[in-house]
Amino acid sequence: MNWPSQLIIVRHGQSAGNVARDEAHETLADRIALNNRDADVPLSELGYQQAKALGRWFAGMPEHERPEVLLSSPYRRALQTAETFRAAGGTGGDVPICFDERLREKEFGILDGLTTTGVANVFPDQAEFRRLLGKFYHRPPGGESWCDVILRLRSVLDTISLHHCNQRVMIFTHQVVVLCLRYIIETLDEAAILAIDREADVANCSITEFRLEPGDGGKLALTRYNVTAPMEQAETPVTREPDAIAGRRG
Repeated sequence: MNWPSQLIIVRHGQSAGNVARDEAHETLADRIALNNRDADVPLSELGYQQAKALGRWFAGMPEHERPEVLLSSPYRRALQTAETFRAAGGTGGDVPICFDERLREKEFGILDGLTTTGVANVFPDQAEFRRLLGKFYHRPPGGESWCDVILRLRSVLDTISLHHCNQRVMIFTHQVVVLCLRYIIETLDEAAILAIDREADVANCSITEFRLEPGDGGKLALTRYNVTAPMEQAETPVTREPDAIAGRRG
C-alpha cells in the first residue's frame, strides 16, 4: 500500500460522558446521566486542557514532525479535540479538519447509555451473550462488534493510502478505533489485541504513532503507543477512561 509517511492516532480528550459514566458506576446506577446523543457529547473542561496541551507539545516540534492532514470522527468530542489541538499550534491554522464517519465511536445499539450493571439488570440475555462470545465478536441488537468496526476501518486505511501517500496524517477518534487500527496495521489476532486492551486503557489525548519504514514495500511500524507525556509535561492531569464496554461512552 502507498502508506502515509507518518500516521498519528489520537484518542479524544476527556468527555462529559466519561465523567458521567464514572459517576454512574460509583453509584451503581443502571444508566449514565446524559440527555444527548453519543455523537453530541462534548469535551469536559479537563478534556479541553488535555487537547490544548497536546497542541502546544506539537507546536514545539520541527515543522517536518507536525501533521499536515487532519482527519476526525464527526462526533463532537473528537472534533473539539482536533479544533483545540489546531488552535494551540499543533499544525498550521489553514489545515482543514476533514470528517470521516467511519472513524466514529463503536455503536452500542440497545445497550447505549447503560453501565455494566445496567446491562446485567436490563438485558441479562445480552450480558450472557457477551460473556459467551467475548467483546470482539459480540454485537448487541442495533449495535456493532469490534469486527464490524474493523471492517469499516479497513476502508478508511484504503482511502488514506489512496489520497495521503507520504504525508503526515493525524486522526482524532475513539478508544475502540485506536485499538482496532492497531489490529489492522500490525496484523494482530483477537487474543493479541485483547491482551493489549487488558494491559491499560487508552488515555485521553494520548497518541499512537506509526512511521513508514524505508525501502521498497515499506510498511507502517509502531513507534509510540498510548503516550501521555505531552499532558504530564504541561502539568495537565492524565485520564485513562475505560473502554466503551457495555454502553460506556469512550
